[in-house]
Amino acid sequence: MDKTHGLNVQRISQQVEAFFKNKKSFRIFHGATNSTRVLTFKKDEIIDISGLNHVLSIDSKKHTAVVEPNVSMDTLVKATLRHNLIPPVVMEFPGITVGGAVQGNGGESSSFKWGTFNQTLNWYEIITADGEIRTASDKENSDLFYATPGSAGTLGILTAAEITLIPAKKYVELKYIPVHSFEDAKNIIESIHKNESDFVDGIMFSKSSGVIIVGQLTDKATAKIRRFSRAHDQWYYLHVENTYQANPQGWTETVPLTDYLFRYDRGAFWVGRFAFEMFNIPYTRFMRWVLNPILHTRKLYQALQESGASQEHVVQDLVLSSESFVQFAQFIDTEFNTYPLWLCPMLPDTKALFQLNNLKTESIINVGVWGSRIPVYDDFIKANKVIEKKVLAIGGKKWSYAHSYFSEKEFWSMYDKKLYDKLRIKYHAESLATIYDKITVTKRHPIQKRKAVLKTLFGIAKLKIEK
Repeated sequence: MDKTHGLNVQRISQQVEAFFKNKKSFRIFHGATNSTRVLTFKKDEIIDISGLNHVLSIDSKKHTAVVEPNVSMDTLVKATLRHNLIPPVVMEFPGITVGGAVQGNGGESSSFKWGTFNQTLNWYEIITADGEIRTASDKENSDLFYATPGSAGTLGILTAAEITLIPAKKYVELKYIPVHSFEDAKNIIESIHKNESDFVDGIMFSKSSGVIIVGQLTDKATAKIRRFSRAHDQWYYLHVENTYQANPQGWTETVPLTDYLFRYDRGAFWVGRFAFEMFNIPYTRFMRWVLNPILHTRKLYQALQESGASQEHVVQDLVLSSESFVQFAQFIDTEFNTYPLWLCPMLPDTKALFQLNNLKTESIINVGVWGSRIPVYDDFIKANKVIEKKVLAIGGKKWSYAHSYFSEKEFWSMYDKKLYDKLRIKYHAESLATIYDKITVTKRHPIQKRKAVLKTLFGIAKLKIEK
């Protein structure tokens, strides 16, 4: 292991041990976030690990990479591509970190084949809450290994991890398959074989129109090349919608690899359009080109944190068995009429204790529900709770990056609290906040549009530290 990394981990270990001996709780400060909840930290209650942001090693023969938790997806991909390798699962937002993808759940269009991000990792280096440095894997501290994903840092501090890599190729060939109902979308998704495709996701533009998008890694451009990373390129979802209207029978195109992996970065899928509504800016391609520097996800997440605007927009990802997907999608159509909807099939993971794809089913479909502005706060909370109630009723779960309003009883109906409590005792984590405490919204923050504009234009994405 890298010498500098070892020294940093020892320093953090000593800080954790001091908190433990003083019987004082602490929070982990990463420096940035992809959470939609407004996050603040008190200076005397944090352990700053924002400097753990390096790729420590890449083994081209074993196809592995050892990385620190604050390595972002774009940094990771850039480093592995030098060896003609990529991670099997790459989150679509470049600023999402390895630690965030593990501790807060992470999946993307390759998850139908590989599962969530943590399912591609071999071991973790973790500082438990008493300051001890441990390795957790399938064979060593296996209970900690399978409990860490989705635990939101409540069992210890992730300081390094080993990721399995796969061969990279220059392009992704995309085949767009039109669908005309939720049932149609479900059937197409279930018909796609893992050994024939590398990526699958979908966009529903209405209950009767959408596309399932199937991707294959390739070194040969077999169709017209499309890009989505440059300022003058169309936002990906708009490109898909416009092309669908012109080609209702479907089409094929070739996309450079990194353009594909981060295709939703500009505009954060379609959530970026809400910024145009908030500031009454014309939602035109020209204005998207002019404002491009602040319409990437790093800046958009900063704007959400600074403005508090996430308290006016439903931004939720829900994980459901494919059997209950149609029922849920019909519910969203009837109750909210929110479109587009993002569909992302996932491989179940029944080993990871607190992962949201730990469902006893053969196939899972994640649904991204990202809606328009709800200006009355009580109505906003009600909308989120209605979605949560429905998800619980049909045996689903939800991603923890988003606003959460579950009662403790509702939340723990999805997970094994007795086992969680045992692990917290075993690894001396009782003084740390629980998963429920960390993800549940209990406070309303003021909406500050002007401050958000200034911070987004001239600042960098850092979380708030209070005295």
